[in-house]
This record gives sequence, structure tokens and C-alpha cells, in this order.
Amino acid sequence: MKKILLSIAALALFNQGFGQNQRICGSHEHHLQMLQSDPQYAAEHERIERQIEDYTANPQKQTRAVKTIPVVFHVVYNTAAQNVSDAQIQSQLAVMNADFRKLNADWANTPAVFQGLVADCEVQFCLAQQDPAGNATTGINRVSTNKTSFTTNDAVKYAAQGGANIWDRNKYLNIWVCNLSGGVLGYAQFPGGAAATDGVVITYTGFGTMGTALAPFNKGRTATHEVGHWLNLYHIWGDDGTGCNGSDQVNDTPNQADENYGCPSFPQVSCANGPNGDMYMNYMDYTDDACMYMFTAGQKTRMSALFAAGGARVALLSSPGCNAPGGGGGACGTATGLNATNITTTTATLNWGAVANAVSYNVQYRVVTAANWTTTTTVTNSRNLTGLTAGTAYQYQVQTVCSGATAAYSSIGTFNTAAVAGGCSNSYESNNTRQTATIAAINTNILSMIGSNTDKDYYKITTTNAAPKLKVTLSTLPLDYDIRLYNANGTQIGISQLGGNATETIKYNAAAGATYYIQVYGYNGAFSLANCYTLNASTSNVNWRLDGNEDNEMTNKAALNIYPNPAHDKVALQFYAEGNQAATVNIYSAIGQRILSEKYTTVEGENNLSFDLQNLSNGIYIMELIENTERKLQKFSIQK
Repeated sequence: MKKILLSIAALALFNQGFGQNQRICGSHEHHLQMLQSDPQYAAEHERIERQIEDYTANPQKQTRAVKTIPVVFHVVYNTAAQNVSDAQIQSQLAVMNADFRKLNADWANTPAVFQGLVADCEVQFCLAQQDPAGNATTGINRVSTNKTSFTTNDAVKYAAQGGANIWDRNKYLNIWVCNLSGGVLGYAQFPGGAAATDGVVITYTGFGTMGTALAPFNKGRTATHEVGHWLNLYHIWGDDGTGCNGSDQVNDTPNQADENYGCPSFPQVSCANGPNGDMYMNYMDYTDDACMYMFTAGQKTRMSALFAAGGARVALLSSPGCNAPGGGGGACGTATGLNATNITTTTATLNWGAVANAVSYNVQYRVVTAANWTTTTTVTNSRNLTGLTAGTAYQYQVQTVCSGATAAYSSIGTFNTAAVAGGCSNSYESNNTRQTATIAAINTNILSMIGSNTDKDYYKITTTNAAPKLKVTLSTLPLDYDIRLYNANGTQIGISQLGGNATETIKYNAAAGATYYIQVYGYNGAFSLANCYTLNASTSNVNWRLDGNEDNEMTNKAALNIYPNPAHDKVALQFYAEGNQAATVNIYSAIGQRILSEKYTTVEGENNLSFDLQNLSNGIYIMELIENTERKLQKFSIQK
């Protein structure tokens, strides 16, 4: 796991020494300048980080709907060449829509070891059809300027300084296209900054896929990278130079020493992250456009938090910017009211509300765990599907096509095909609490179901001293279900939260027999009255492998459990070790200063430590556990 050090620490200053054909992004420099000059931004930035942590830790708060963001392009030009064409703008928008929806064909170039992490971020973009005053617009605002170039000082965002004023940032993603000096390809403002400057700036030679775009930055990925920053993603190496101590605050991106340039070959190992090395193909690295082609599931979660309740960009979801003024005439609305009927083992009918001015509809569907969509077309507001797989969860969405425009895809609908004859052996209701948990037999498959959006199934399992090592497997999932593991006191000691209907696994290598509780629940209220899940609790007298090398299993090695959090005068640390080995615990302040360091010898299984906090003030701290060469980190706060 990567070191989690808060970005408010000025870990590294911007490096101006790159070559002409190397990517230069000004976002981190811009972020540091704002932190140092604007206390309100620093406070809001920290509030946003806490909201993201809460969103990530609470699956019930997470939603999986497509977010459509209206975009306005401010083309600020001094020469005719800088006044990029409508076609070039459309090419850039197409790249953004492909990249953030995992519809780019080159994501398949991701090395096999990382392909399971590639995410459809469920964010898409439309050219604005109405301006802030409600008037019709093309979503392109062209402004002639006498300024020959701009820097990262935000002058391009003010008409009085030769640029173009922002449109309401709560209704639009503002992208300025201009001539940036110093070789900078682009920069973005992270969430939480001033409303007058919130947006993305791209140089005209690194914009889109045609016209003025110059290789190796002519595939539109500079905008993908910078919009990633605007959606609160950091550079994948954590902007600490070669220190291996920085973090992008995302757990499924490997720690790496510094940025990668050009088109590296796999693997590129740094910061002891072998054998797979750096995720240099991630959009948030510095590689050439042709060699970056993926976001991870963890990055998706971080972006999605911005659109949840209390999120910094949630206001965009209610923006009318994608709709033509008045909603009539030439308007091409987004389909709503999705539902599936006449579902059998192999067929289903997809339905949605008719949209005014529609001449046809594009429908795309896929198995929940599939990477690619199957697309079909219909002229009515329903579509019959055949050749489906029994007992399988599907996703689908609809795009309205009008005579003069095409709408954004709708939010995603889901349905389950009927299972083959048979059913669950037992629904085990009611076992919705730990106190009413069903007693489960060791090494026995349990077939049961989540029968409503509030249903949670608890099981009680007891291991023996002869076979104390526990593995819990949840398989044959009809929808996105997850599992949690608790000890006898009700403290969570493991969790598995893969997306879709992938098999979930928790392994816990205890030293002695004990009683545990297993919770099965549907992500975001998912449930199925037609299809069962399979739960199995296996035990062993030898450790289950925690290195991910067992076939078809996902390993969830327990992370640090810090409690209480927030802490007061004392804080406890609980973690799990595979045997007796030397360990060091460090506590750092928010700016990376080490304020405590203690050494221990671990015991196999559960370890519990306690620390006195009476001499520490309120704030955010980092606890680091080092076992041999492995590091784990977790944030906690002190509130007295």
C-alpha cells in the first residue's frame, strides 16, 4: 500500500527542466501556489479529502449512475492558427468521452496484470446548448486577444487580462484553449478553489487529434489528464520527485518513484514495486498520448465522490447546460424511465420514455463484469434482446438521436435474466443483524439470496485450534454484492468490495480458533429475488496465501485498523501478521514530520498496540506500519 501523505505538504517544486517533447503539466505547481496563498482553499481542500474518505469507506453512500457534464470551450486566440476549428474541438470532446467511459480501444493495451483494474469512470461530456443566461449556444466561445501567450497565473480566465470570463462553474466544465508558454501543455484547478478560476487550460498544440495538435501530444490525452485533475486526481507518483513517499491517495495504483516519459516498456520497476512496476499507462502519468489509456477503479471512486451528497461538484448534475433553451424545438433530450420487462433466461425487453424530437435510439448493453458494450439501434422506445445468458446481471443505457443532434447516453439501467430451474436452498431470514446471525457449517456451500434493498445476511462461523485459518468466498453473484468479516466483538477485520458480480474473497490467518461473523450485502441496495449467491467458509491449519497467487482469488490482506478515529488522548492500532517479525510504527504530522517511532516484534495473527496522544494537538496524522520491507499507512485525526 502506498504512503498516504497529505498533499498540503510542499513535497516538491515544479521542475522546469524537461525537454521539448516531454509532457509538462502545471496543475501541481498551481495547486501548491493556491495552498500557500489562499487559506480558504487549503481548508476546503481538506474538507473535500475528508468527504472522499467517508464516501470510500461507506459503500451505501456510493452510486453508479453516469454523470453528464456540460462543457464550454473558451478559445482565446492571438493568431489564426490558435483559433482551433469546431472539428478539432469535437475531436477533443470525443476523446474525453471515450477515455472516461472506457470506450477507447487502446485500453486493451494495458498489461494483463493491470487489466482487472481498468475502470469505466461513468463520466461523460456534452457541448453546452445553453449559456448561463439561458440563451442558445454552440458551447464554443471564441475570444480574440492581443496577448501572445499565457502562463499558469490564470490570466486567461479573465476578460480584463486578455482572456475569457468563466461560465458558472456549478453548471459547466470550463476549458480554455490558448497558447501556453514555457512548454506547459495544460493545467487544471483542483476542486475547492475560487469560483472565478475553476476549470482547465490546454495549449492549442496539445488539444484534440487534428489541426494544430502536434505529436506526441496529438491524441487528446492532455485534456483527459487535466480533467482528471479537475476531478481531483493527483499525479500517479505523488509529486515527491524520487522519494517514494508521495501518494495519489488511491490504493490500487502502485507506488512509483517519479514520472515516466515517452512510451516505456513493461515493466518499469521503481520504489520496490516489482514485479509489475509502475502503472505508466495511467492517464495521470507523464507518458506520450499514445501510451496512456486507463483509469483505475480506485481513481473512479475518488472522482465519483465529487458527485455524491456533499461532493464538491455535485451541483453539475442538475445543470441544464446540455439541454437547448426551453426544452423544445431542436432539443434532443436524454432518455429517462429505463426499465426491463418480459425477462426470461435468455431474453428481455428494454423500455424507456419517448423523447421529443427523437428519430432513433442507440441502445448498448453488456454483462455487468464485461469490458465492452454491444450496441444496437431502434426507432421506437423499446428494444427486444435475445441470446442472453441465464442467471446473469446486465447493464444497459440509451442514447437519443435527433435530426440535428445526439444526446448524451442515459444513466445505466440493470436487470437480471431468470435463473435456470431450481433455487436457493434456504433464504435464512431473518438474519439481518449480528445478533440473529445464522450458524454456518465449515467447508459447506450456502445458497441464499439478498431479497430486498435493505436485506443484509449475517452468518456465524467458529474455527478450531486445529484449523484456525479462515477463508470466506462469495460467488455466483447475480449483482454487485460485497462481504465483511467481523471478530466476536463485532469489530470489522476484513472486507471485499469488488465491482460487478466478481467473486469476493477474504482471508484471515489467525493463530487460534475463534468465532467470526460474516455479512453479505448488496452494494447500493442491490438485490435479486430470482438468483442466489453462494457463500463458503473454509478453514485450514496452514496460512492461506496472501500474495495473490492462488488461482481465481482476490486477496484482502487486512489493513490497519485505527480506533477510535477521531481519537482523543489515546489511539489503538490493530493489525494482522503472518508470524513473528520485527516491525516499526511511525506517526507523522500532516506535513510529513515524524513525531513518534516505536519498534515491536509481531505475533502471528492479531496484534494490538496503544499510543498516548496527550501531547499532540488536534489535526490529521498518518500512522505507518513497517514489517520487513512492507509498508501500510492509514490516516487518523485527533479531536480533543
